[in-house]
Amino acid sequence: MHTEHDWITTPVTADLLRGALDVERTERGLLPHRLPARARAQNTNPQLAMAEAQPSGVRLAFRTAATAVELDTLRTKRDYTGFPSRPDGLYDLLVDGRPAGQATGTGGNVLTVDLVTWESELTPGPVGTVRFTGLPAEEKDVEIWLPHNETTELIALRTDAPVEPVPDRGRRVWLHHGSSISHGSDAASPTAIWPAIAAARGGVELINLGLGGSAMLDPFTARAMRDTPADLISVKMGINIVNQDAMRLRTFGPAVHGFLDTIREGHPDTPLLLVSPIHCAIHEDTPGPTAPDADEIRKGRLVFCAMGDPAETPTGKLTLTVIREELSRIVGQRAADDPNLHYLDGLDLYGAQDAAALPLPDHVHPDAATHRHIGDRFHARAFTNGGPFAAG
Repeated sequence: MHTEHDWITTPVTADLLRGALDVERTERGLLPHRLPARARAQNTNPQLAMAEAQPSGVRLAFRTAATAVELDTLRTKRDYTGFPSRPDGLYDLLVDGRPAGQATGTGGNVLTVDLVTWESELTPGPVGTVRFTGLPAEEKDVEIWLPHNETTELIALRTDAPVEPVPDRGRRVWLHHGSSISHGSDAASPTAIWPAIAAARGGVELINLGLGGSAMLDPFTARAMRDTPADLISVKMGINIVNQDAMRLRTFGPAVHGFLDTIREGHPDTPLLLVSPIHCAIHEDTPGPTAPDADEIRKGRLVFCAMGDPAETPTGKLTLTVIREELSRIVGQRAADDPNLHYLDGLDLYGAQDAAALPLPDHVHPDAATHRHIGDRFHARAFTNGGPFAAG
């Protein structure tokens, strides 16, 4: 810790956080969660447990005249056996809503996952410190966006001037649920995931329930959305259902209806946008499951392939083409009684022509440039030109 500042230590509490639905007191500090305790208690899937504890869209938000800020954290970084270590997660600093710096975490735990067996090993590590200096000395709104892909326990917050929670600025709250693409996949930083880009351009407060590998129409996720105050709601659904070969057409449609019914119990008139999958060539007409390509893994590359048989589609196995047709049909059916329900074709965000210019590096997940592209497209389709989230 630097010694040239007279540090003030402020307890990290829930009122300093945006984008988390729950917080857990740990032995060392505070762990943000993106699903409430009741939902976590009903979950038995370790992938979802890891995803919801990664703070995508979660940020510390406070008002201060401080010129220097230090944040002690205990991160858990994920690596894959046989592959180079993944890049360190980034912390994005915003001052009065504008980018003002970035920093990487240090220390922390490492969770090493074997992509063949899916077994994992946790190597413990020390608490690290993220430091920002040279901030303007006047009162300002400060946000520190936490890494979207690293579990992050918040241990201590130090500043050289007092802090207080940012007051309510009257911005609308956008609650979004989706897959790893919404979670952030291979975005450049936490404010560069596509929902954060769209939220910034739309001038709204984001609550991101993008859950890597876990947009599975889980009833407990729908109940969490039902119970979360929001002015705008979107659900991006389909790719994980295909990835895991989790449903057939017979069960998918009723599950979508049930998910929407549950949200509507708490938000009967809120603008609700159902978004179908973006283009993913391996699953447009080929069902799941999805698996790492063993030949590519031997070459040191993580690339996914489709393991299903297109001949099984007529028997009810799901492809992205089938899912888009079904989601469009469901919205058309429901919209007669629900004028605030809307549909957005994922191909309008990223279609086959976009894929030719901006291919998915691992055949499933967008890279940094594609996150920017999707975020800009979503803003244009949803927040402008009379879109369902347009102001007023």
